[in-house]
Amino acid sequence: QVQLVQSGGGLVQAGGSLRVSCEASGRTFDLYAMAWFRQAPGKEREFVSMISWNDDFTYYADSVKGRFTISRDNAKNTMYLQMNNMKPEDTAVYYCAGGRALVPYTSTYDYWGQGTQVTVSS
Repeated sequence: QVQLVQSGGGLVQAGGSLRVSCEASGRTFDLYAMAWFRQAPGKEREFVSMISWNDDFTYYADSVKGRFTISRDNAKNTMYLQMNNMKPEDTAVYYCAGGRALVPYTSTYDYWGQGTQVTVSS
C-alpha cells in the first residue's frame, strides 16, 4: 500500500503563486507515475499535470501549461506543483495521485491524497 499526504495550498490573489506538496510513504516503488488532478465545485475531477518517476517526462493540461510546474524529489518521496500567475478559474480542491501508468485519467491511478483547497480571488 501507498499513502499520499498533501500539504500547502490556501488562498491567493489572481496573479499570485502557491505550491502544493504530496509526500508518499509505503510501497513507493509502485509509483512510476504521479499526477495532480483538481475538482471545482459542481464539476468533475480534471487532469492538471503528471510526471514519470525519473522526471524525464512531464505533461500538462493546456489550461495550466506555462504557469504550473510539476516536479518530484525521489529522495524525499515528495512531489510538488508550483502554481504561478494563478487565475480565479484555478480555484479547486487539488488531489495528488500515484500509480503505474503515466496517463491523464483518474481511473488509472491507484492511490490518492486527501485533497487540498486552493482558492484564487479576483
